[in-house]
Amino acid sequence: MGAGHEHHHDHRNPAPSAGRGKAFALAVLLNVGFTIAEVVAGLISGSMALIADAGHNLSDVLSLLLAWGASVLALRPPSARFTYGLKSSSILAAIANAALLWVALGAILVETIRRFSDPEPVAGGVMMIVAGIGIVINTLSAMLFAAGRKSDLNLRAAFLHLMADAAVSAGVVVAGLLVVLTGTRWIDPATSLLITGVIAWGSWGLLRDAVKMGLLAVPEGIDEAQVRSFLASQPGVSAVHDLHIWPMSTTETAMTAHVVMPEGHPGDPFLHGLAHELHHRFGIGHPTLQIETQTGAECALESEAVV
Repeated sequence: MGAGHEHHHDHRNPAPSAGRGKAFALAVLLNVGFTIAEVVAGLISGSMALIADAGHNLSDVLSLLLAWGASVLALRPPSARFTYGLKSSSILAAIANAALLWVALGAILVETIRRFSDPEPVAGGVMMIVAGIGIVINTLSAMLFAAGRKSDLNLRAAFLHLMADAAVSAGVVVAGLLVVLTGTRWIDPATSLLITGVIAWGSWGLLRDAVKMGLLAVPEGIDEAQVRSFLASQPGVSAVHDLHIWPMSTTETAMTAHVVMPEGHPGDPFLHGLAHELHHRFGIGHPTLQIETQTGAECALESEAVV
């Protein structure tokens, strides 16, 4: 029985640089300032839609802070206790972000329902002005992450989230215009309900995916059957068992497998080439392979029912 290991660092997802830290800091600063302004404007104008959008922007701040903190923690080197370092902190950050967002949604939803039964006068003009500023703030924040969105999944998520926020602010502008033109009071809580629904829909996907990662599910985009078939098709391989694929973080994937090769261990070049192909084909950057010859007792982990 032999064992082989190969670890490929994904240079397409570089470690956060000082420039990236500045981008996070500026985006947080812009969104904190706008969130405070939006809450004040919402209270003054009586607009629940602005309050709902402020809650959304607060979730953006929390999301950016959590992502920023997780990216810093992910750079911590491995230790005797945390042998993978703190890479999985990005998964915990995603779960925490989704949970906090749902708490905020509950509070907004309660107030929105109350406004339907007792609509209050709303200053549509203030809604339009503040939401218009929100479009600018969210677009500028998104542009801070535009350059790296193609090479880093976390930056891509931040970019898309902020651009979606700009679209939500555009919806508030439209609602404000309708209030000005018609004077209808229920348009504001209806817009708030719509915003809440949009946020809930998006955050449910985030929570679901984060929980899957926390439970070490095979990452999206990787087909376990295809990986198994690829390993089994290698020259000299008669069987594959005890195959496990799991996320080390929101951007890195690990894999272990027992590979049965009756002719014996093929040597390090075989393992290096196989690790390269696993990375190139499936995005698995941390594979560990154990070579077995079946010359002795059968492997205790051969059954797929055994973990």
